[in-house]
Amino acid sequence: MSFEALGLHASIVKAVFQAGYEKPTPVQEQAVPAAIAGRDLLVSSQTGSGKTAAFMLPSLHKFADAEPAPAGRTPAQDAQAARARGERVRFKAAQPKMLVLTPTRELALQVTTATEQYTAHMRRIRAVSILGGMPYPKQMQLLAKNPEILVATPGRLIDHMESGKIDFSQLEILVLDEADRMLDMGFIEDIEKIVAATPETRQTMLFSATLDGVVGNMARRITKNPQVIQIMSATNRHENIVQKVHFVDDLSHKNRLLDHLLRDETMDQAVVFTATKRDADMIADRLNIAGFAAAALHGDMHQGARNRTLDSMRRGQVRVLVATDVAARGIDVPSITHVVNYDLPKFPEDYVHRIGRTGRAGRNGTAVSLVNHAESMNVRRIERFTKQTIPVDVVEGFEPKRSAAPRSGARPGWKPGDGRGGKPGQRSFHKPAGEGYRGGAQPGGQREGGYRSEAAPRSEGGYQGQRREGGYRSEAAPRTDGGYQGQRREGGFRSEGAPRRERSGGFGAHPRSADSARRTFGDR
Repeated sequence: MSFEALGLHASIVKAVFQAGYEKPTPVQEQAVPAAIAGRDLLVSSQTGSGKTAAFMLPSLHKFADAEPAPAGRTPAQDAQAARARGERVRFKAAQPKMLVLTPTRELALQVTTATEQYTAHMRRIRAVSILGGMPYPKQMQLLAKNPEILVATPGRLIDHMESGKIDFSQLEILVLDEADRMLDMGFIEDIEKIVAATPETRQTMLFSATLDGVVGNMARRITKNPQVIQIMSATNRHENIVQKVHFVDDLSHKNRLLDHLLRDETMDQAVVFTATKRDADMIADRLNIAGFAAAALHGDMHQGARNRTLDSMRRGQVRVLVATDVAARGIDVPSITHVVNYDLPKFPEDYVHRIGRTGRAGRNGTAVSLVNHAESMNVRRIERFTKQTIPVDVVEGFEPKRSAAPRSGARPGWKPGDGRGGKPGQRSFHKPAGEGYRGGAQPGGQREGGYRSEAAPRSEGGYQGQRREGGYRSEAAPRTDGGYQGQRREGGFRSEGAPRRERSGGFGAHPRSADSARRTFGDR
């Protein structure tokens, strides 16, 4: 089927072909005709299936076929005329015809960018992004143009609604993109408040990885006689993505293997996912020192810096993007050939979205997970969720010293406290690299890297002060380098002047240490 056969306006078809689209994807084949007919839609399809075009193309078709609006001045022109007359300028609320809600800034910007491509041959259609991290004066300038299409994250949109800057009385189309993710992020109350401010005559389209549970309940409340389209669920097999698990002994082994994987000649661009923002910055710095064109991306970065990083990625100036799960959705760079899970995600659903950054729109990709032996159960959870087995691979010269633990749990013969293993995630900081995990670990919640058991021996002799309830170090707890570490403040922050300990493997050192990077990656 061709885009002409979908019944789209000629100007839209022309723009789609110029954007490099050859034929509709399965979700577009079903969603576009139904949306043109005015039906509400509930769509479940996997990431990378072309959902943005599935809801934006029929919406633009509706606007293209509408009667031209009478010529008139924009709110910005009215304000300019009022200033010329010496009158006080009153801001006139924007009245968009279409609203697209997204969970993240990156996805909002991606939708806006795609819309600009689709409207290349259309007049009077403006699309703007309203999202957190963007200065309010800039957003006020965008809203003053009274855009037809508004793409927004829920939190910042609520701010403008409450201040009277946006009026949804003329809204015709409401789209909830990645609805499951918005609910996971706690936006349920904001979404309901936004929906309540829109006309009941609107057309509603909801796109989600799943239509069960809370998402399904909300979908039924906000739609009228919707057409349900299920192309693929999040648990479908990524047949075009080669998935692998590499077991690693320790941090040093993980870093050396990462360096080897990123030097693969078949790799064009890669995304390396980490669990924390600090690790994203640290690893990006190390890779740059080692000769890779790398950049970090995480939620603590200013929106302008995030935009510049993504633009550099799309232009090919950045070869390796080191990111937290902020990049797991909403980044569509066709040249990403590899995804590396430096740290496994907290939830199996995030694994699916992470690896979906490669193999976009039917292309081939590779997804590699670097897994410590104690994390076998986490791999098993992902396999149960995706209903497929992820094969274990070994690279010659980087073989793990320990054999992989069975996927069902602990190694055969293991007993609590026998010194041969420990609970997953409880890292032995005081043992030499390669010895694995402390046996008989103390009970309690896990933090990143694991908790040290109470009265655990120090690495340089003596004993570490017992932790108080909540995991804080006692007041006179000896430092690992012979001195005393200051008491931690409430919330777990290190007191001023307390030095950081370096982790084994090179990445724990100061991010700007060239010597540490050379030891980890080697000179290039």
